[in-house]
Amino acid sequence: MTDTTAPGVRSLFSAEGRLPTIPRKAARREQLLAHLAGTLFEPDRSYSEHEVNETLRTVHDDYPALRRFLVEAGHLVRPKDGSSYRRAA
Repeated sequence: MTDTTAPGVRSLFSAEGRLPTIPRKAARREQLLAHLAGTLFEPDRSYSEHEVNETLRTVHDDYPALRRFLVEAGHLVRPKDGSSYRRAA
């Protein structure tokens, strides 16, 4: 996490840089998802599901939930066959 991380997002992470829980409140979760998409995934790059999983696993053990939330919120996009993921523009 960089020093430019918003204080509200920074408070969601432990001292080790891990996310103990995924926020239940939609506004807090959206803040987190925007932060994760912007810091973990490069624009204009395609990622395999395995790469997305491994990247998200670095911050939280329930990486499938994070991946699903990122897709549902429109931060990551994927084709219908789920073959790849990209950060939304």
